[in-house]
Amino acid sequence: MDEPTRTTIQCVGDHVGRTVCIQGWVYNRTDKGRLQFLLLRDGTGLLQAVGFQKDLSPETFAAVAGLTQESSVRAWGVVREDARAPGGFELGLTELEVVGQAEPDYPIQPKEHGTGFLMEHRHLWIRSPRQATVLRVRATLSRALREWLDDEGFVAVDTPILTPTVVEGTTTLFQTDYFGQPAYLTQSGQLYNEATIAALGRTYCFGPTFRAEKSKTRRHLMEFWMLEPEMAFADLEEAMDVQERLLSHAVGRVTDVHGADLAGALGRDPAPLARVRPPFPRITYDEAVERLREAGFPDFAWGDDFGAPHESALSEQFDRPVFVTHYPTAVKAFYMEEVAGRPEVCRSADLLAPEGYGEIVGGGQRAVSLPLLERRIAEHGLPREAYEWYLDLRRYGAVPHSGFGVGLERLLAWLCGLDHVRETIAFPRMLERMVP
Repeated sequence: MDEPTRTTIQCVGDHVGRTVCIQGWVYNRTDKGRLQFLLLRDGTGLLQAVGFQKDLSPETFAAVAGLTQESSVRAWGVVREDARAPGGFELGLTELEVVGQAEPDYPIQPKEHGTGFLMEHRHLWIRSPRQATVLRVRATLSRALREWLDDEGFVAVDTPILTPTVVEGTTTLFQTDYFGQPAYLTQSGQLYNEATIAALGRTYCFGPTFRAEKSKTRRHLMEFWMLEPEMAFADLEEAMDVQERLLSHAVGRVTDVHGADLAGALGRDPAPLARVRPPFPRITYDEAVERLREAGFPDFAWGDDFGAPHESALSEQFDRPVFVTHYPTAVKAFYMEEVAGRPEVCRSADLLAPEGYGEIVGGGQRAVSLPLLERRIAEHGLPREAYEWYLDLRRYGAVPHSGFGVGLERLLAWLCGLDHVRETIAFPRMLERMVP
């Protein structure tokens, strides 16, 4: 037979009345005797294919009737409009080739499964429409974030995965051996970004980061992706301005591209996302403590770090992301700039998402003083020799500079309205799970 137009399910509406070839997998099959209904998927969507016995050769009809869930096929047929079908179109089958007949005991059936079972079969679970939608939204979100930074003059610079230094504290490190020397999986690319801004002005890195946190909360993964912009000659307030513009752009792009997916496959209420527009509210840590005490945490002490309940209680008081600024120096990383006249407070800011999703961005202004950083490194018990290169950045042309890190998985969980970050990455690494 002549080779018809090969297309995707996403573009099938462009070929109404014409014969096309769809390559994909059988998501479901309904047997009506002389009539077979197939629900096909190809990574871009779902399409109903209808096979009448009278329209197909005996061999082809037998192959269609024998298809198992997740069998891979090439299907030829005429595209028809049908409002009752998924996506509004269906394929009237004229020919079908079985590329790979799946075994009949496909583990994930169209029924409810427990989370543990689904995680054990994550390599198959990602084929489901909901999980595939999340991964598509993730790709759009990542692209939108990078495009905005590129357009604003930020330069992408890749930073090391193996590092000799600590960024976010010594208790959450994955250590490995580097030819007889200790090395760590990176917690952040920030320190390297502070070096690259002296060459390029505005830079960012985007890649996997690792935290050995023994946490089972819905917000934590051991391996996650972080976008980290850094800016020379920028203070904390400018960094927050950039965050507002970056996040607003990314949320707008995701809702423009995936509005139907968010509302349909994910059941996401679009109203909270429509409110993500600058300016975002800004409160200080001092104000946040008072708000928490009034909101049911009367014993919350100044100087304590926020946990998930505290972040949720604060974010519930606002209709869009809220900045909490000027945290106690003791609860932040060693490199934070002090507030003038109040060294117990640092020039830091966390951005809390609405609806109880917690911190999605963390950042601040970096310390410029060489003596201050030397003292902080000693106070944190960090090995001075491993940070000599970092101290050089203060010796040779130091300037005020600021930056922040965007946790991609937490941001995506909030955008999609997911209950747990395990659904935001194809193969999550969790406290008790490293397979598949």
